[in-house]
Parts: sequence; structure tokens; C-alpha cells
Amino acid sequence: MKKDLIDHSHRPSKLLLLLESRAVYDAAAMVPMLGLKRFLPQGDMHPVLVLPGFLTSSYSTRPLRKYLAGIGYRAHRWKLGYNMGYSFKLHYGIRDRISELADRYGKKVSLVGWSLGGVYARELAREMPNIVRQVVTMGSPFRGHPSSSNIQGIFNMFSEVPYEEMPASFLQHMAHPPPVPTTALYSRGDGVVAWQSTVELSSRYDVENIHVGGAHLGLGFNPRVLVALADRLAQPEGQWRPFKPSFWMKPLFYNWYPDWLVHGEENPLGDCRI
Repeated sequence: MKKDLIDHSHRPSKLLLLLESRAVYDAAAMVPMLGLKRFLPQGDMHPVLVLPGFLTSSYSTRPLRKYLAGIGYRAHRWKLGYNMGYSFKLHYGIRDRISELADRYGKKVSLVGWSLGGVYARELAREMPNIVRQVVTMGSPFRGHPSSSNIQGIFNMFSEVPYEEMPASFLQHMAHPPPVPTTALYSRGDGVVAWQSTVELSSRYDVENIHVGGAHLGLGFNPRVLVALADRLAQPEGQWRPFKPSFWMKPLFYNWYPDWLVHGEENPLGDCRI
């Protein structure tokens, strides 16, 4: 019998949901990071497509795209308006956008997706591994279940395809990483979706999880996310290596969240890399 990869954790506590307001501090912390970016690994000017989260548009990813452009990437928005859940229009629109960027630059495209944007990124990378260089997700519930989200009701209100109508076989398939290097950035302090639904359960060498802490709504500004992105995107194509922060940076990526706060005494990652 195949292992069930779908997460069935409790949704984040109401306290964590209230603490999503700390995203304001993540946004404020991004300001000094813009001045320190010259000390981070620099890019090779390959194209990076940044996908926004649920109920947001490319406006929400503008600071992140500006940051990526400043460290040596051709950072692009998706040009598809608001992310209103799962729809075939968005799926094929992203597919066309990736093809357009790959043709324009003659290079593979890296995909960076925030929340639901990361779920899209993984599925498109699965379909287009010949032109996708790597995928980085930020708090993306690619192993999600209605019981592990605080916004499932809202998602079903707007999404063209409600969660309950998605075939179980598709959801299990979605939980597997795409056939390209894949990094999942997650926070045990996520107040929107259970952190367990945002991490990979894979022993593949080119698949990893990195704990960045902070609020779900602040992941696009979180300084630890910015550091991790700079490191991951700067890897030469075909020479992927696991993320290893320096001795001085390690405390930034440590899990400081107690189990009682996050409904998570059992670690679903087991021996997988964090």
C-alpha cells in the first residue's frame, strides 16, 4: 500500500492566526536587507518567475521581485491578475508565461511561489521540466487537507475547483516533488496553513526543507527567506547542493517554536533534511 502523503494535522491555532499581524515586522526587516544584499551570493541573470499567493496579485510580490533583480536576476511577475484559487485559466496562463520567458532569454526559468503560488509552481515544473531550472516554495500547502488550513472555507468560495472536488489520486500526485531541484521554505509559526502541509517528505537528494520562521503573510519579506533565496537561486545549473548556512547564520534558521503552540509534537519530517 502506498504511503498517504497528504497532511491531516490540525489547522494552526487561533493564537497563531492572530499572530499573523507580525508580518508587519517582516516587512520592516526587509528594508535593511536591501542594503546588505551586496554581501549575498549574486545571480547569473537567469529568469525568475514569482507567483503570488491566494487572493493576492503581483503587487504583493513587487518588493521581492525588486530584491531579486538587485542581486542579479531577471525577476518577472505573472501578469495574470489575482490568484483566486485553482483554475484552468491560471494554470495554462502560467504555463504560457514560463514558455514566453524561456524563449525570450534562451534559458531555463526558476519558479518562486508564495503559498498557493508555490503549488502552481510545482505542478508547472512537473509538466515542463525541460525549461524549469528549479522550484522554491514559500509556505505552500502542497500536501494540504481542509483540516490543516484556517482559510479552507474562503478557498472553496473563490476557487473554480473546490478542494473536495479534486480527485484523491491528483492530491497524492501533487504531494510528490516535481522532477527538478525543489526547496520548500516553511515556518512552524505559520498561522494560515499547518506547517506540516508545507514540507517535503522525500529522500531525493535535490529536494529539501528550510525553516525560515515568521508569519505566513510575511514570507515575501522575511529576511531569512531572502537569504535562502539568494543562496538557492545562485547555484550553477546542474550543480545543486543542499542548503548549508554558515556558522553565524545557523541560529536564524533554527526552529524556536514550541510544540504546544503549533500542534506539532510529532515531526513528520523524520530523518529528512530540514
